[in-house]
Amino acid sequence: MTSGFLALADGAVFHGVSVGAPGVAAGEAVFTTGMSGYQEAVTDPSFAEQLVCFTAPMIGNYGVAEERSESARTHALAVLMREARGPAWTDWLRERGVVALTGIDTRSLVLRLREEGSMPAVAVAGEELAVEEAVRLARETPPMSGRALVAGVSTPEPFVHAPEGRVRVAVVDYGVKRSVLRRLAKAGAAVTVYPHSVDADELAGYDGVLLSPGPGDPEPLAAEVETVRELLGRTNVLGICLGHQLLALATGHETFKLPFGHRGSNHPVLERRSGRVLVTSQNHGFAVRASDEAEATHVSLYDGTVEGLELPELRARSLQFHPEAGPGPHDAWPLLERWVDEVAEAVHA
Repeated sequence: MTSGFLALADGAVFHGVSVGAPGVAAGEAVFTTGMSGYQEAVTDPSFAEQLVCFTAPMIGNYGVAEERSESARTHALAVLMREARGPAWTDWLRERGVVALTGIDTRSLVLRLREEGSMPAVAVAGEELAVEEAVRLARETPPMSGRALVAGVSTPEPFVHAPEGRVRVAVVDYGVKRSVLRRLAKAGAAVTVYPHSVDADELAGYDGVLLSPGPGDPEPLAAEVETVRELLGRTNVLGICLGHQLLALATGHETFKLPFGHRGSNHPVLERRSGRVLVTSQNHGFAVRASDEAEATHVSLYDGTVEGLELPELRARSLQFHPEAGPGPHDAWPLLERWVDEVAEAVHA
């Protein structure tokens, strides 16, 4: 083990020990409050270009397994932990080139990110880099606002995930997780996945289209927003996370950056129609500003931000949280299945 440290753009420095790959990782420092799901988090494309701090005190204590990975590779640039447990986890990180630090004062780091907001940072592991130089590099790292990242995580070519089902669903891959595809197939959908650059005419031939989660700022994605705008009204559309934000922009809403985002598997959301509170899995740094409160089907009980939209005249709806719950509680599982049921009813009416 060798020493390492995290340098924030505001000059704060947190020292630790390297247990992953040696190197220097520059990106946005964020935190996630999930008590489990560390492998899913690191392989979630929505964590692209980010250094992830886990608030749970021990990470790695139940090992790793291939079936838990949410994509074919890691996306988080660095992992920051109070205590890394188990060689299986740290070996897994090292083999995949992920910078990982243990012994970090994660409570102080999280408090700082909550007070000052998520910010650019640099994680240094096993490299001779002066603290002052790391702080300078952090200040030169571009913030997440204005960054279009979906091209770096989307599939380059279409592929079939599930060839048979009662409805045909196209998934636009802005950074889709495997658990989304699994839940769609389990609900009875034949699933084909398309790159982020797919055109509306290709998608309009499907019974339903799911706009997937993904990383970065939605506002720079002008071409993707225009595709959604051209698609609306021609088929049934469901947006999740980044897909929710793109649907909002396509229908005249605004998005904005949250101070420190919503990341974890314990976020309470009010389902306004039923009055139920769902405990949800979330991973986003941007949110939607609703112009008409009546359109908001779900709201966050943390900060009142919009967690869902319903636009029946356009055959569209969206969810900011992750109904596939990969990882997380299963309160929202029925929402994805219900959408597939509605698509099937519309097709066979």
